[in-house]
Amino acid sequence: MTGQVYIKDLRLHAYHGVMEQERKVGNDYVVNVCVDYPLQRACATDEVGDTLNYAVLADMVKSEMSKPSNLLEHVAGRIADSVIARFPDAEAVTVDILKVAPPISVDMEGAGVRITVNRKHIKR
Repeated sequence: MTGQVYIKDLRLHAYHGVMEQERKVGNDYVVNVCVDYPLQRACATDEVGDTLNYAVLADMVKSEMSKPSNLLEHVAGRIADSVIARFPDAEAVTVDILKVAPPISVDMEGAGVRITVNRKHIKR
Protein backbone atom coordinates (compact mmCIF):
# COMPACT_ATOMS: atom_id res chain seq x y z
CA MET A 1 0.00 0.00 0.00
CA THR A 2 1.31 3.37 -1.02
CA GLY A 3 -0.30 6.62 0.06
CA GLN A 4 0.73 10.23 0.36
CA VAL A 5 2.04 12.30 3.21
CA TYR A 6 1.68 15.97 2.43
CA ILE A 7 2.03 19.55 3.55
CA LYS A 8 -0.72 21.82 2.24
CA ASP A 9 -0.48 25.59 1.90
CA LEU A 10 2.58 26.22 4.07
CA ARG A 11 2.87 30.01 4.11
CA LEU A 12 6.33 31.55 4.25
CA HIS A 13 8.11 34.80 3.52
CA ALA A 14 11.30 34.29 1.54
CA TYR A 15 13.78 36.07 -0.73
CA HIS A 16 13.71 34.44 -4.16
CA GLY A 17 13.78 36.14 -7.53
CA VAL A 18 15.98 37.58 -10.22
CA MET A 19 15.18 41.20 -9.40
CA GLU A 20 17.20 42.97 -6.72
CA GLN A 21 14.03 44.20 -5.02
CA GLU A 22 12.77 40.62 -4.59
CA ARG A 23 16.01 39.69 -2.87
CA LYS A 24 15.79 42.71 -0.52
CA VAL A 25 12.12 42.87 0.40
CA GLY A 26 11.14 39.28 -0.26
CA ASN A 27 7.73 37.91 -1.06
CA ASP A 28 5.07 35.67 0.39
CA TYR A 29 4.97 32.08 -0.82
CA VAL A 30 2.61 29.15 -0.49
CA VAL A 31 4.26 25.72 -0.64
CA ASN A 32 2.66 22.31 -1.09
CA VAL A 33 4.64 19.08 -0.90
CA CYS A 34 3.22 15.61 -1.51
CA VAL A 35 5.33 12.49 -0.96
CA ASP A 36 4.32 9.04 -2.23
CA TYR A 37 5.21 6.80 0.67
CA PRO A 38 4.50 3.22 1.78
CA LEU A 39 2.00 3.54 4.61
CA GLN A 40 1.06 -0.06 5.37
CA ARG A 41 3.34 -0.29 8.42
CA ALA A 42 2.00 2.94 9.94
CA CYS A 43 -1.58 1.84 9.30
CA ALA A 44 -0.90 -1.36 11.24
CA THR A 45 1.30 -0.10 14.09
CA ASP A 46 0.01 3.42 14.82
CA GLU A 47 3.65 4.48 15.37
CA VAL A 48 5.06 7.76 14.01
CA GLY A 49 8.38 6.03 13.37
CA ASP A 50 6.68 3.92 10.71
CA THR A 51 5.68 6.86 8.52
CA LEU A 52 7.10 10.04 7.06
CA ASN A 53 6.77 12.62 9.82
CA TYR A 54 5.13 15.69 8.31
CA ALA A 55 6.58 17.94 11.03
CA VAL A 56 10.05 16.97 9.80
CA LEU A 57 8.89 17.53 6.22
CA ALA A 58 7.65 21.04 7.08
CA ASP A 59 10.98 21.89 8.73
CA MET A 60 12.84 20.72 5.63
CA VAL A 61 10.70 22.97 3.43
CA LYS A 62 11.26 25.94 5.74
CA SER A 63 15.01 25.33 5.67
CA GLU A 64 15.25 25.20 1.87
CA MET A 65 12.94 28.20 1.44
CA SER A 66 15.21 30.25 3.72
CA LYS A 67 18.10 29.99 1.20
CA PRO A 68 17.69 32.76 -1.42
CA SER A 69 17.65 31.67 -5.05
CA ASN A 70 17.03 33.29 -8.40
CA LEU A 71 14.57 30.65 -9.59
CA LEU A 72 11.71 28.84 -7.88
CA GLU A 73 12.63 25.82 -10.00
CA HIS A 74 15.93 25.68 -8.13
CA VAL A 75 14.22 25.90 -4.73
CA ALA A 76 11.67 23.22 -5.67
CA GLY A 77 14.48 20.96 -6.88
CA ARG A 78 16.37 21.38 -3.61
CA ILE A 79 13.26 20.54 -1.61
CA ALA A 80 12.58 17.43 -3.70
CA ASP A 81 16.21 16.30 -3.52
CA SER A 82 16.31 16.73 0.25
CA VAL A 83 13.14 14.67 0.68
CA ILE A 84 14.42 11.86 -1.55
CA ALA A 85 17.76 11.86 0.31
CA ARG A 86 16.26 11.97 3.83
CA PHE A 87 13.49 9.39 3.31
CA PRO A 88 14.79 6.33 1.47
CA ASP A 89 11.29 4.81 1.26
CA ALA A 90 9.85 7.86 -0.52
CA GLU A 91 8.84 6.79 -4.02
CA ALA A 92 8.13 10.25 -5.47
CA VAL A 93 7.78 13.84 -4.33
CA THR A 94 5.82 16.70 -5.85
CA VAL A 95 6.71 20.26 -4.85
CA ASP A 96 4.47 23.22 -5.71
CA ILE A 97 5.68 26.75 -4.92
CA LEU A 98 3.45 29.78 -5.50
CA LYS A 99 4.86 33.31 -5.38
CA VAL A 100 1.85 35.26 -4.11
CA ALA A 101 2.64 38.68 -5.61
CA PRO A 102 5.17 38.36 -8.42
CA PRO A 103 6.53 41.69 -9.70
CA ILE A 104 4.58 41.72 -12.97
CA SER A 105 1.73 43.97 -13.96
CA VAL A 106 -1.18 41.59 -14.36
CA ASP A 107 -4.05 40.69 -12.05
CA MET A 108 -3.54 37.15 -10.73
CA GLU A 109 -3.42 35.04 -7.58
CA GLY A 110 0.28 34.36 -8.08
CA ALA A 111 2.78 32.48 -10.22
CA GLY A 112 4.91 29.47 -9.49
CA VAL A 113 6.30 26.09 -10.35
CA ARG A 114 5.39 22.46 -9.72
CA ILE A 115 7.87 19.62 -10.13
CA THR A 116 7.65 15.89 -9.52
CA VAL A 117 10.70 13.73 -8.86
CA ASN A 118 10.32 9.95 -9.04
CA ARG A 119 12.98 7.94 -7.23
CA LYS A 120 13.03 5.31 -9.98
CA HIS A 121 14.12 7.98 -12.51
CA ILE A 122 17.08 9.20 -10.45
CA LYS A 123 20.41 8.05 -11.90
CA ARG A 124 22.74 6.65 -9.30
